[in-house]
Amino acid sequence: MKKKILIVDDRESIAKIIACYLAKDYDLVYYDNPVRAIAWMQEGNLPDLVISDIRMPEMRGDEFLRYLKGHELFRTIPVVMLSSEESTTERIRLLEEGADDYILKPFNPLELKVRIKKILH
Repeated sequence: MKKKILIVDDRESIAKIIACYLAKDYDLVYYDNPVRAIAWMQEGNLPDLVISDIRMPEMRGDEFLRYLKGHELFRTIPVVMLSSEESTTERIRLLEEGADDYILKPFNPLELKVRIKKILH
């Protein structure tokens, strides 16, 4: 059975790029904002890994990360953060808050695939 990855990004084009590289090996679920993703998870859907953008309307990715890591049911799910901001301070903060990886946009989809494989296997 394939592992399930939840992609949360307000830009569908990013999810489509990720899907091109990961769909063969993983079941993918996409939401354009964390609020909808949380609702889906609260229905009992637990992904094996979350890929989340940081800059999104309605709820930022760092708030989403804090929610996941603060919730008993979701805290063990690995989270990979995507950001267009090359900020060492932000990267360190998010890793300290529980992110398993931090990848800068634009990213190489093959690198993302390798990083995910290392986290999940």
